Amino acid sequence: MSISKQHDLHKRRFGRNVGVGLLLVAFIVIVFGMTMVKVTGGDISGALQGDREVQNGG
Repeated sequence: MSISKQHDLHKRRFGRNVGVGLLLVAFIVIVFGMTMVKVTGGDISGALQGDREVQNGG
């Protein structure tokens, strides 16, 4: 028995999986971006350039 063309169910499931994968990637990017903003205090460009500033808790 040879492998025939894909069933319509597989095509729909593949499309749904791609959509869920893209949503997962978008969620990860948003969480990573929010984490970077929180860690760098909003100065992402300074963090990328290597500027270091000591923040005192006072």
